[in-house]
Amino acid sequence: MKKKILIFILLNILTFNSKAEIVYIDINFIVNSSDVGKNLNTYLETIKNQNLLKYKEIENDLVNKEKSLIAQQNILDKEQFQKKLKKLTAEVQKYRSDKKVSLEELNNIKINKTKEILLVLNPIITKYVDENSISIVIPKKNIIVGRKNLDITNQIIKLLNNNITKLEF
Repeated sequence: MKKKILIFILLNILTFNSKAEIVYIDINFIVNSSDVGKNLNTYLETIKNQNLLKYKEIENDLVNKEKSLIAQQNILDKEQFQKKLKKLTAEVQKYRSDKKVSLEELNNIKINKTKEILLVLNPIITKYVDENSISIVIPKKNIIVGRKNLDITNQIIKLLNNNITKLEF
């Protein structure tokens, strides 16, 4: 009986001292909800809207040219019609490639600026972990169920907001 009690006490002491502090964090929420993330999202939305207006005008112009060419189809001889059709086709291809390039540029800006945010965020998380004696930080996307008090996302957002609020564009 004494051996069982002694083993029970020893196991409790060993597990109590080796208890690891595990928390989780939602990086996507931090990137999108922090002041710097909101600044980035506003900038990206502005560029996206500018591109949308620009390409909508070009698209309308191309549609009008197409309608005009179709209306002239019976009036023009075949050779002139083919020349104008090739010219219009080339304009449509240029429009598509320009639109694709601008979307890629927008995605590259988003990727690069998000990397900048993460470069600032990493030391903040590291410092927080050291100060609060945390053993492991797990991404929230890998958590099925967890207690709310283990979520350090809001504390990290506050620290990030105190550290940086805007990016240079």
